[in-house]
Amino acid sequence: MLLSVVIPVYKGEKTITKLVEKLQDELKKYDFEIILVNDGSPDNSEQVCFSLNEKYKNLHFISLRKNFGEFNAVICGLRYVKGKYAVIIDDDFQNPPSEILKLLNKAQQENRDVVYSYYTDKKHHFFRNLGSWVVNRITTWLIHKPANLYLSSFKLISKEVIAEIIKYTGPYPYIDALIFRVTNNVGRVEVAHNDRMEGESNYTIKKLVRLFIIIVFVYSLLPIRFVQATGIFLIASSLILTFLYLINVIADWQILMFIFFGGIQLSSIGIIGEYVGKLFLTQNETPQFVEKYNSNHVK
Repeated sequence: MLLSVVIPVYKGEKTITKLVEKLQDELKKYDFEIILVNDGSPDNSEQVCFSLNEKYKNLHFISLRKNFGEFNAVICGLRYVKGKYAVIIDDDFQNPPSEILKLLNKAQQENRDVVYSYYTDKKHHFFRNLGSWVVNRITTWLIHKPANLYLSSFKLISKEVIAEIIKYTGPYPYIDALIFRVTNNVGRVEVAHNDRMEGESNYTIKKLVRLFIIIVFVYSLLPIRFVQATGIFLIASSLILTFLYLINVIADWQILMFIFFGGIQLSSIGIIGEYVGKLFLTQNETPQFVEKYNSNHVK
């Protein structure tokens, strides 16, 4: 099998049927499969996916017991891919299925492990674009991706890289960080970007903050290094203040320093606590996802 198409589904009852039908038409010349992962969607997406699963033999459907998050749904789908390549595409129809062939051709022509899409005219709302800009800056610094590479959710990944990605079993999968742990053989190709067909974006401030915390605390040592640097700074500051006190340049500075050091200690404890909490949840085997239904277990 050449190609697998993984689609995380959330509030996609009005778009997923059209997307699947379009995929069947655009990719009919290829040997391909579609993997739908319903991420605990509160609408009728699950039933729509059931119907599509009955209609198409090359469609595999998984339904999760609750909303675990987009990355968790994606890594769930990646665990079942059979193709040489897997394309991840959202269910909102903003990425035309015909553009999949651009990613595939780029990967084959340049022998790339991963191909990301990028847009010259993005149709996201302002906050989504701002969030993408922030994430792009953070990831360039922390996961060492190329500065000109836009981490689009619409991307192609080779089977070999997927085999390494799915070795991660923790509860906080961030697909892009996992990719750059495995390979730097990454390409990019320009694709079209459409307005949403139905509904509003599921992108929220809460999700952006959660992603920021995951990137910083799960995929980097930045906070720990910040605490280390702060400690060194405070030692140096203490020596300077001690010297100034001894030569009578400053007098009553104890209360100010008590408050300052107390704040630093509490901040440090909070940062370390975040790491300990994430480690606890990982070691406690908090699941990436829990399957409610899997068509592979039925057919």
